[in-house]
Amino acid sequence: MTYLENYKKWLESPVVDAQTKEELKQIAGDEEQIESRFIGLLTFGTAGLRGILGAGLNRMNVYTVRHATQGMAELIKREGPQACARGVAVAYDSRIMSREFSQEVCCVLAANGIKCWLFDSLRPTPELSYAIRKLNCIAGINITASHNPKEYNGYKAYWSDGIQLSPEQAKVVFDTMSKMDVFEDVKVVSFDQAQEWITVLDEDFDEFYMQQVLAQTIRPDVIRQQCDLSIVYTPFHGAGLRLVPEVLARAGFENVHPVEQQMVPDGTFPTVKSPNPENKEGFQLAIELAEKLGSDLIIGTDPDSDRMGIVVRKSDGEYVAVTGNQTGVILLQYILSSYAQLGSMPKNPLVVKTIVTSELASRICERYGAQIVNVLTGFKFIGEQIEQCVDTQKNTFVMGYEESYGYLVGTYARDKDGVVASLLIAEAAAYYRSRGMTLWDALCEIYAEYGYHMEQTVNLYMEGLDGKEKMKKLMAQLRDHAPAELGGIAVKEVRDYSKGILGLPKSDVLYYVLQDQSVVVVRPSGTEPKVKIYIMVSAKDEQAAQQKVNLLGQDLKQKYL
Repeated sequence: MTYLENYKKWLESPVVDAQTKEELKQIAGDEEQIESRFIGLLTFGTAGLRGILGAGLNRMNVYTVRHATQGMAELIKREGPQACARGVAVAYDSRIMSREFSQEVCCVLAANGIKCWLFDSLRPTPELSYAIRKLNCIAGINITASHNPKEYNGYKAYWSDGIQLSPEQAKVVFDTMSKMDVFEDVKVVSFDQAQEWITVLDEDFDEFYMQQVLAQTIRPDVIRQQCDLSIVYTPFHGAGLRLVPEVLARAGFENVHPVEQQMVPDGTFPTVKSPNPENKEGFQLAIELAEKLGSDLIIGTDPDSDRMGIVVRKSDGEYVAVTGNQTGVILLQYILSSYAQLGSMPKNPLVVKTIVTSELASRICERYGAQIVNVLTGFKFIGEQIEQCVDTQKNTFVMGYEESYGYLVGTYARDKDGVVASLLIAEAAAYYRSRGMTLWDALCEIYAEYGYHMEQTVNLYMEGLDGKEKMKKLMAQLRDHAPAELGGIAVKEVRDYSKGILGLPKSDVLYYVLQDQSVVVVRPSGTEPKVKIYIMVSAKDEQAAQQKVNLLGQDLKQKYL
């Protein structure tokens, strides 16, 4: 069926509501818009769905959510009646239509005879991952677009281990969806009719999750001594708004100041351009409050509270945004050094990071005798390593993290957790404050010991209908004509992960090791229309590292932008 035929079908369908039809009538005659909305289904991958809100097959709306859920239902029903009885945990964040979409998920699951565990209000993604395992669910679904702009919503899908779907499972769901009519083949009942299949999860369940998070503290005595540490917190209008302050308070921090304007759940994110803790501009209100209070630390979590970013105060009073890589090494150094000092290093400690995350982690692990494992981009691969640790008991999982502001300590979940990351970065700040240091001082101490490391990500945006094709073309070009040098530095080694190397699954990633040990990694984003280029360098000092990063960044932009 052509995109015009699909457009006409939606306009004429008795299933489609009047409001959606009116939206479609508004684009009548606009072929570019019609093609964009009806060119095909939103791709269902290991991260589920993610797309712009609106009417059409290629948008996030009630009908595409129902369609995806029917695909999930078919995957579950293949496991038999017991799987259906175990049920699906369903959560949502503060985004536009998130609550409504979560209810539609339950309406489809109920129509298929599958039990639902539905949270009564917005919750962090890691709590969903925890809930799946705690409740022995067969699967989990969270309605969220994570850190994407307000125009987006999404659909994260998990299996019984609390990890996002495997590539094989995601393929089954998408292939099933591709064979089904978006209206006629979807089973659905009203939300009232679905009630007999739904068990509501309320604040009582939060207690189980918060106990697991609080159990990850390492130096509770330091928190008690430094309980007046001044912390500013923002959830960016998202799901962290209640649990992060609650966890910090229960841990013993008595001087936590929420950014009140951003404590209101709102999917339009009215106070920020982007609800992404990677962007310092989103912290403007938090910085203003911190300057007024003289706060030591600013913490921000994204809309579904799986990512956490920080802004720290330097000794001269300047507030500096800390990158995901830098936050990761601060946490890693703090955790491993604390275990070493306290004599509590676990047996065969294991740290897991992604291949695009700074190699400084390897140096720190070597220093403390911890094993480090590199995995492909995506926290699901870190989750798989945790599962192996628990199953085999050969190693003790200590920490997993990725440069994109995702961290997990503990084995209670299988996804990154902005709540536990907020708690432990606050604890680290308290510890270094007890030594007369800021977190920035701690980072400088790390660089002094291990060498100065710097990272930068260059995004090549390829939007529009031909965006995916442009991304494929660029990756093919790089494979067919591998650069001999980048930034004037010879390429020493090329790793093509599409060939399934180093024991990892095949992935569309190119990894260049340069003569001076700098690393450049190129991969298409799985959630946004862009190719991401990661630059990782080390040098004797900040100035030399910055020069390398600038040189490589400029060269890459000239060659490929």
